[in-house]
Amino acid sequence: MAVWVAIFPLRSVVLVWLMVLALLPGSVAALSLQGDLLQGGLAIAQVEPGTQVRVDGKPVRVSEEGIFIIGFSRENPLQSEIRLIAPDGSEHKELISIGKRSYKIQRIDGLPQSKVTPPKRDWERIRKETAQIKAARKLDEPRTDFLKGFILPVKGRISGVYGSQRILNGKPKRPHSGLDLAASEGAPVVAPADGVITLAHPDMFYSGGTLLLDHGHGLTTSYLHLSRLLVEQGQRVRQGEVIGEVGMTGRATGPHLHWGLNLFEKRLDPQLLLKADPTSKGE
Repeated sequence: MAVWVAIFPLRSVVLVWLMVLALLPGSVAALSLQGDLLQGGLAIAQVEPGTQVRVDGKPVRVSEEGIFIIGFSRENPLQSEIRLIAPDGSEHKELISIGKRSYKIQRIDGLPQSKVTPPKRDWERIRKETAQIKAARKLDEPRTDFLKGFILPVKGRISGVYGSQRILNGKPKRPHSGLDLAASEGAPVVAPADGVITLAHPDMFYSGGTLLLDHGHGLTTSYLHLSRLLVEQGQRVRQGEVIGEVGMTGRATGPHLHWGLNLFEKRLDPQLLLKADPTSKGE
């Protein structure tokens, strides 16, 4: 079996082309892979239509055109396996290297306990809301809205970045799962890409006014702490359409939008979706 691999760095984006010659004479299975091959990154791949794909042992959806997506979590292992089963039954396994990232860790001591752990009276509410979010993120729709690219959902100063973590009173909290954009209350939030609203909740305990937007193949974006929701669950929206307004609802200390990105349960870095980084710097 002969394998040809070429890797071309394009700023923060890595473009990978793989051409695999299977054991059977004249049988060719081609894999093209484009995206951010690092922790928190997302890659879009294409294979011959009809090819079955497994990533790290799990089957993934492949569109009729042969499109599929791969996501790498915050602490993703530095190697992932892609296994292809071509329409003619030939198989190939390819190992890809994943770039390691470092994250900002902040320690804060002396806080009131209520700021570290929510009171017991709120636990049942939190469990129910968490179950709603998980259910919305399990959807695996055949749409490929993600192929059109993404724009920034609101203009603002970056006040929080993906992967950072706080240790409060010596207790490590969950790492920050998205991009925080500080903006004035009431500023319009637009859909960064086409999709379908799969969750619209006006007041969740942690996230306040909350929207989830599904872009197909298990890829969703989330919009938290909104003061107003301008769309409903099940509604189809287009890139650039206003879906809500910036607020400071839920557990927020100032008006801002928390923008998150998930591939099913994997939390990814939405800032990597943008064609160019926002000009403002994070804190």
